[in-house]
Amino acid sequence: MSIATPSLLFPAISLLMLAYTNRFVTLTNVIRQFSRSGDVSKDLIRRQVNNFRIRLQVIRSMQVFGVLSFVMCTLSMFALYLDWVVAGKLLFGCSLLFLLVSLLCSLYEVHISTQAINMEIENMLAVVASEEVAAEVGAGQQPSGGTENRERDDESPPVV
Repeated sequence: MSIATPSLLFPAISLLMLAYTNRFVTLTNVIRQFSRSGDVSKDLIRRQVNNFRIRLQVIRSMQVFGVLSFVMCTLSMFALYLDWVVAGKLLFGCSLLFLLVSLLCSLYEVHISTQAINMEIENMLAVVASEEVAAEVGAGQQPSGGTENRERDDESPPVV
């Protein structure tokens, strides 16, 4: 194993750390915007705050394991420079393991962020549904909660 092998990880780890930092900055901006919005139900606030906390912890773990991977990679190159081949290989292996853990944390964070988006979609659908009910009530109609509450003008059988 030459010193060139661990040096190949440097650009990859650097780009990952940049991506992780961008995820962190984006999440902090989302949290700030969410804290300013006033038309949000308490249930959604509670669920989103829990989601934000978990995501922040996972992003921090992603960054920690990414930095540890970078450090191990650097130490591996240093050991190989000193012709400590066994130590260099072990440190490079540790670097790869830390990188793998960092990537798995990243995958988990993507899963969690998808859950947050689904919460927002559910909230939008609830707002639309409540506005439709309010419009029906305001127009003097009976709210349509489903097909069982609707009155039929014609006596034709329902289409299945």
